[in-house]
Amino acid sequence: MAGAFGIDRRSLIAGAGALGAAAAARVARAQEKPVIDERTVLIVVDVQNDFCPGGSLAVPGGDEVVPAINALAKRFSHVVMTQDWHPAGHSSFATSHAGKRPFETVAMPYGQQVLWPDHCVQGTKGAEFRADLAVPQAQAVIRKGYRREVDSYSGFVEADRTTPTGLTGYLRERGILRVVIAGLATDFCVNWTAQDAVRAGFDCYVVEDACRAIDLEGSLAKAWAEMAENDVVRVRSSELPG
Repeated sequence: MAGAFGIDRRSLIAGAGALGAAAAARVARAQEKPVIDERTVLIVVDVQNDFCPGGSLAVPGGDEVVPAINALAKRFSHVVMTQDWHPAGHSSFATSHAGKRPFETVAMPYGQQVLWPDHCVQGTKGAEFRADLAVPQAQAVIRKGYRREVDSYSGFVEADRTTPTGLTGYLRERGILRVVIAGLATDFCVNWTAQDAVRAGFDCYVVEDACRAIDLEGSLAKAWAEMAENDVVRVRSSELPG
């Protein structure tokens, strides 16, 4: 029967049931652990000198992910790495905007852009992978952020949310179904890469202890909440198959 406002009680009950089922499914998904097999890939995100201590955009404890990733990578036969690869004078650099400082924001055609210190400039030491990162079985390196007017956090789609990097097609042609992500930084490039992996149709897991965050004004908590809402599963290295 409809109430005073024309709302059918049965519809309300059905809707509540659907919401409950969705919540239960999300809880179950959060408890899943990935299978590591020929259809699973490890994506190592931006473990570069500029994102580690001593770099121009150092993530606190960024170097601590290296031994964790080195150990983790031994469990995978498929590994892909992403690499920030900016031209000098990139539009995401604070130095490209008169009067602006790092971590301020500006409006770009594709939305609000955080301005960063110059980092990962093509051909510089800061753009290189950490020398102690030992992932010799990596089969591809996806470079991103090389278009001067568009930033790129995600390994799948640039910050304009329309320009693909080619990673989706590469993984699909390889028959990959599951993506496991580690690297830097949890609240930016890892977060965006993980969410875009799910949007592209892959199951996605982020290895918490093999990542580190910038945590800019609560960005880490916000990132984990966004990932959970979008069915990204948060795991630890110890929970993964050996």
